[in-house]
Amino acid sequence: MKFTITRSTFLKTLNDVSRAISTKTTIPILTGLKIVLNDSGLILTGSDADISIESRINATDENNDLQIGSTGEIVLPARFFSEIVKRLPESTMTLEVKDNFQTVITSGASEFTINGLDANNYPRLPEITADAALSVSADVLRQLINQTVIAVSNQESRPILTGVHLTITGDQLVAVATDSHRLAQRSLTLPTASASDYDIIIPGKSLTELSRMLSDDVEKIEIRIAENQVLFVFGQTAFYSRLLEGNYPDTSRLIPTSSNTQAEFDAPALLASIQRASLLSHESSNNVVRLVLNIADQKATIYGNSPDVGNVEEVLSFNKLSGEDLEISFNPDYMKDALQGFGQTAIEVDFTAPLRPFTLVPTEDKERFIQLITPVRTF
Repeated sequence: MKFTITRSTFLKTLNDVSRAISTKTTIPILTGLKIVLNDSGLILTGSDADISIESRINATDENNDLQIGSTGEIVLPARFFSEIVKRLPESTMTLEVKDNFQTVITSGASEFTINGLDANNYPRLPEITADAALSVSADVLRQLINQTVIAVSNQESRPILTGVHLTITGDQLVAVATDSHRLAQRSLTLPTASASDYDIIIPGKSLTELSRMLSDDVEKIEIRIAENQVLFVFGQTAFYSRLLEGNYPDTSRLIPTSSNTQAEFDAPALLASIQRASLLSHESSNNVVRLVLNIADQKATIYGNSPDVGNVEEVLSFNKLSGEDLEISFNPDYMKDALQGFGQTAIEVDFTAPLRPFTLVPTEDKERFIQLITPVRTF
């Protein structure tokens, strides 16, 4: 196998694929990068058994400046190979595989020889047909991921909660995540109805990596779902993720259907206030801020306290305040994560009682996005 290519093009694809490669895998060959060269171009593959990424560099694209000497395939140690490519001196590079998988990488006056592995020993990626593929806007999917993965659990004691629960019925897609302290739910309408209904759980880690790969030039994403895998196809890239097994808990009963206190804030202003209050709460052992709503005086005040450092008090600006007086404490980090998902919009915060979960929804299109946070008992 031998080819010459523009180094920047190769490096971008290499970086994308490397997202899936882990040094901690139990399958040694998966610490490597698989490179396949055929007449149509290069295919780079990386995998950690949970996530697999395959990206193609087409020979027909003149910008790639891919010159094919001879076809073939090889697996190279990903970490070393990536560092080598980053530091090559010239704008082009040549890779040639010789006897016994010895691989020579040259650029300008620099020449590296590294030991490769037989690509036939690399695990095959699952074949997922495009029969029932769904299409969704990349911007919408990126937003959906960023609004829900914040609530996935980091605790492996309940592995099912480390994923985002995705249900598709007709043209409705609903994504839910919860770590039992907070919940995020986002729904959207698909451009075309799905031929089948789906109920799957995608690891939060997979969706986070997928979101990072969705650059601004990606417009559409095709989603294909199989029995234990989901495949996202965009541009020249195929992103595979395993699915979590098990039944996701019924989260619909967690969302309150009524409230006794309602407040409307501009999300960016409230976020800034929470950030200031949390400066001191982070120094405290329990990391809690307190919100006091006085309806008669039309006053909302937030308090942060650290016995060692001091305290902070801030009167919040709001658009509306109604219902019953309330004093409630919560983890400011959960609140900050939730508020960042709303962007520049106005939000409605609905409270039931000091020790009952409260919800945040956008003032417009309330049914599409909801965040729920469980308060903290401080007495």
